[in-house]
Amino acid sequence: MPTNAELRELRRLHDERHRREAGLFIVEGDKSVRDFLESRRFELTLYALDSWKGDPGTSPRITVTPDEMARISHFPSPREVIAVGRVVDDPLPPGALARGLTLALDTVQDPGNVGTILRTADWFGVDRVVLGDGCADPFSQKAVNASKGSLARVRVHRSPLATVLAAAGVPVFGCDLGGEDVHSFAAPRDAVIVIGSEGRGLSEAVRGCVSRFVTIPARGGAESLNAAIAAAIILDNWRRIAG
Repeated sequence: MPTNAELRELRRLHDERHRREAGLFIVEGDKSVRDFLESRRFELTLYALDSWKGDPGTSPRITVTPDEMARISHFPSPREVIAVGRVVDDPLPPGALARGLTLALDTVQDPGNVGTILRTADWFGVDRVVLGDGCADPFSQKAVNASKGSLARVRVHRSPLATVLAAAGVPVFGCDLGGEDVHSFAAPRDAVIVIGSEGRGLSEAVRGCVSRFVTIPARGGAESLNAAIAAAIILDNWRRIAG
């Protein structure tokens, strides 16, 4: 059973600043926790009700009561299990972008969008996701929740985007309203696709690294697409064309 001091410390992880200082993140719910356990990439501690029948593997399991779970959960209706994990920052290996499909995010500041994009990247089998400066923290609670466990599988790297794109070794495609139609685009198998922020698009430093621009043609009057939706449409067409 956790002590009151432990429960207070877990509750403090609701505060984003404290979570970053502690270098920890929280995963809630059976499916997402199982995804993180299966990945074996993270050091986890589990807090679970007696009713949870999952296999913690080598991770410590601490039994909590429903009242204690309610104190540490982020959700109004607490789940049966919570995992507290230590943040892992995977360095980007030299030359990594030269192989496979990379999705890069340029100042995508909404953590829900970042989490949803990670889930989309997982669905389409993207080899890696690179988050540039100004992007939301993928380990923030909103991003973790939105990723639905995909953060456990997708290789995420945080790097100065213009620097790594300049040495990518493959074509860099930036999403921009003035680009070529992605539906009829000759998409290569090895490439970097860059998604910018909804409000400002791609930054000037990143635009200077782009080989070609692509767009999703509008048929109506909306000013822009949500960044996560745009990423899904781009990736769907990319996989359809390039495989």
